[in-house]
Amino acid sequence: MKDVALSDKYTATDGRIYLNGVQALVRLMLVQQQRDAAQGLRTAGFVSGYRGSPLGGLDEALWAAEEHLKRHDVKFLPGLNEELAATAVWGTQQVHLTGGSDYDGVFALWYGKAPGVDRCGDVFKHMAHAGTSRHGGILLVAGDDHGAYSSTLPNQSDHLFAASMIPMLYPQGVEDYPELGLHGFAMSRFAGLPVGFKALADTVESSASIDVGDAMRPFALPQDFVPPDAGMHARLSTDTLGIQARKQEALMQDYKIYAAIAYARANRLNHVTRDAPNARLGIVASGKSYRDVLEALEELGLDEQRGAELGLRLFKVAMPWPLEPDSIREFADGLEEIPVVEEKRQIVEYQLKEHLYNWREDVRPRVIGKFDELGEWVHPRGRWLLPATADLSVAQIARVIAQRIGRFHQSDAIRERLALLDAKDEILEKAVATPTRPAWYCSGCPHNTSTRVPEGSLALAGIGCHVMATAIFPEHNKTTTQMGGEGAPRLGQAWFSVRPHVFANLGDGTYYHSGSLAVRAAVAAGVNITYKILYNDAVAMTGGQPVDGPLTVPRIAHQLAAEGVRRIALVAEDPSRWNDRSQLPADSANLRFTVSHRDEMETVQRELRAFEGVSVLIYDQVCAAEKRRRRKKGEFPPAASRVVINELVCEGCGDCGVASNCTSLQPLNTPFGLKRTVDQSSCNADLSCLKGFCPSFVTVEGVTPRKAKAAAPAAASAGLPALLEPAHDLGQRMHNILITGIGGTGVITLGALIGMAAHLEGKGVSVLDMTGMSQKNGSVTSHVRLAADPSMLLAQRIPTGEADLVLGCDMLTAAAADAIARMRPGRTRAIVNTHEQPTGHFAQQRDWEYPADALRGLIAEATGDGAVFIDGTRLATALLGDAIATNLFMLGFAFQQGQSRCPPPRCCRPSPSTAWRSRRTSRHSNGAAAPRSTRRRATDRIARPAGGAAAAGERVGAGRAARGISRRLPGTSAMRTATAASSSACAPSKPARSAASACRVRWRSTCSA
Repeated sequence: MKDVALSDKYTATDGRIYLNGVQALVRLMLVQQQRDAAQGLRTAGFVSGYRGSPLGGLDEALWAAEEHLKRHDVKFLPGLNEELAATAVWGTQQVHLTGGSDYDGVFALWYGKAPGVDRCGDVFKHMAHAGTSRHGGILLVAGDDHGAYSSTLPNQSDHLFAASMIPMLYPQGVEDYPELGLHGFAMSRFAGLPVGFKALADTVESSASIDVGDAMRPFALPQDFVPPDAGMHARLSTDTLGIQARKQEALMQDYKIYAAIAYARANRLNHVTRDAPNARLGIVASGKSYRDVLEALEELGLDEQRGAELGLRLFKVAMPWPLEPDSIREFADGLEEIPVVEEKRQIVEYQLKEHLYNWREDVRPRVIGKFDELGEWVHPRGRWLLPATADLSVAQIARVIAQRIGRFHQSDAIRERLALLDAKDEILEKAVATPTRPAWYCSGCPHNTSTRVPEGSLALAGIGCHVMATAIFPEHNKTTTQMGGEGAPRLGQAWFSVRPHVFANLGDGTYYHSGSLAVRAAVAAGVNITYKILYNDAVAMTGGQPVDGPLTVPRIAHQLAAEGVRRIALVAEDPSRWNDRSQLPADSANLRFTVSHRDEMETVQRELRAFEGVSVLIYDQVCAAEKRRRRKKGEFPPAASRVVINELVCEGCGDCGVASNCTSLQPLNTPFGLKRTVDQSSCNADLSCLKGFCPSFVTVEGVTPRKAKAAAPAAASAGLPALLEPAHDLGQRMHNILITGIGGTGVITLGALIGMAAHLEGKGVSVLDMTGMSQKNGSVTSHVRLAADPSMLLAQRIPTGEADLVLGCDMLTAAAADAIARMRPGRTRAIVNTHEQPTGHFAQQRDWEYPADALRGLIAEATGDGAVFIDGTRLATALLGDAIATNLFMLGFAFQQGQSRCPPPRCCRPSPSTAWRSRRTSRHSNGAAAPRSTRRRATDRIARPAGGAAAAGERVGAGRAARGISRRLPGTSAMRTATAASSSACAPSKPARSAASACRVRWRSTCSA
């Protein structure tokens, strides 16, 4: 096993490296500077843009690589918003036009998701027509979200780039990012144009072990293109504005776009990848679809040799627009038909038809794509072959290829594959009934309180975590807008609606991005609206990054007052922070400013609702997830209080969930019915649950959660034979692992561990993480594909029925349609955690039931009884003291069963103490539920005060906290007992205090209210 360092992805000059698409973009900037230096140029790099999934982590990757960037003269400046960032990138090409420089040129990269490309249309058009510099160049990276996993609409950047006269490159996978990105900079310099770069979630959010290649290899410059005498790069002009504009248009239409086409032709960016002596059917595909086509052909039994025998030709398009004509006509020569496979709305298909329309009729092939040969508009509502909606799957592509080949060829492999797809459709009809696991606010999220409005009121939603309020509190939160348009619909509604007032949610990041203009517009219009500016001190939706600028509550308040807002209310989780009012606006004849506790939220909102004109409520509470991170780093004070529920008093009414909407409130099955318990491992100590009308809550002060101590390895493994390492030979086909789980529990971590392990072993690996908004308690999946030879890897997603292992860290997500589609009897083995983690709906629906039996049956049917069900959460918590260890426990179990097919990194190899797990759980591999041990009552988890006094525990529940509750873990004699003493949920916080003050337990009673 070779030694690797995390920095290899940025420093290695040969061999293989393991990185994801975001990191590949960082590496691209470093390599471009190295290429320039090798050619005697002193250049610098510049990166700016605005975060948004699937590029939500690029800024974090750039910050993490700051030392590497500095060494290569690359400057990263986060953009305030997309268009301002794009304008800054455009400015790098004008350095030599406005003053001297120590650099020969500046190459620049802009990033943003496809809606950001929408926002930048005007900037991009001006940038393209004005031109790039000779030794600079611009790459515009657009993060497309075809399935709207984290967007208000599915989006596609192809047509937007084309409308701006910007060539677009589309990589098929992570391995294409470095070389195709370098081509982008080279093309930009040659043609004087910015170049688009389509970063689909399937590529930029996937990881792979790739060959570094020859990064210094020179690219070809077209010899058949003659540029105009004055060149095509950015220049100054003394012409009047109109004349300048017309000259720029002529230069674009007559030269620059043709220069890009010439570059693509000279470097064969689009080319034939499979050919046949007497080809009759040719398939054209680009980007992700190209790899999907390869996968579909493989599944149909049409490998390269068999395809050549049948007359199959394949064409890979790396630059979808503009489509270079010479290579496509060369490809089309002799073909009878060309199916075009591309996602979303067609762009290659239209150009292909344009290129071939005036070709000789005797050689012009038939072109199909989204529709059959009858065309696009002749069918009522359109009979799609390859729909433009949502994502294209390998199964859809395989059906179309089989249909077109079926005109002249049939085989058992094709018939069997189509039969499998038909059978899978029948099972998927049952999976439709599986409850979804929607994205939900984190435990203690400020939006659980801030997005609520008084009865009879209505709130308009915006972009950010709070947009989830439209699904969580749909009775009061309606409609959405584009980013920055929050509340603006009211400007058109107010004059015609009987509703006198609305609230509008506006996140602090969005306010800084562009939302302040919406507030200004509302003030100018004089409508009755209350903006709720939700200040949570982080851009929580994309990973908790800081807002890109000096944004504080006082700054927001003063700016709003200056804009003409006459009523501002500050509502805070901790109003004592604002006891010193000197930083805040003062009351005056033109402004009323108040500070209130969040418990007064209802009263404050009712008062603002009655205010005439524009009012603003600034809700001040730190993001719960960010607060948790800061506490772990010691940057935020520990929680002063913890809450537990006395199950003897709890009646299971669910009022605590209604009051708090908190996902840490979990179901607790007791002999007396369904009760509630607090999951201390996920609780962020928001204490909103105390607002419920319930006497069962116990507040414990001066404590922090304590993890149970795992048994010593020697004791745990005593008497057990040595654990043999399972075989992990991958054979001659890909091994596919689908990991399913809940956002925030470490699903992505498992994919990263397996990916790095495969990289260390020299295997081919691709890991695709499907997250989007689901990173907030929703359904998250990771597609892991392993191969002995990296060249065997095809599509990033596991195709229908091709999963070898489904590692179901959550049974609900393992039984979702997306996971069931990957299972196949006789091939798929599923290892599923039976812990019944409810969805966020449980907080609002007290009688919500987990459909455990239905889920088990569906998974068993989809795998042909090839499923193992274990209570991984209970076992991991008992062994390691925290439910957060569950997913790693599940991976360890899969490894010991020989299902992962890849050895873990040395630092992650299981210890002998884990040997018992494999043997214990295998006894329940017949589908029967693993025995469930008796749960301890909530009162058993009350800590003893420092000094040993047991009075606190005895006050809460029969004194059980004072004595250990022994539980023998079934299935092994080596594992002794897990006691309440070793798994107490709370321990005195440090520094330790006296027995009298270290721990105070309060009954929460509202009976006297």
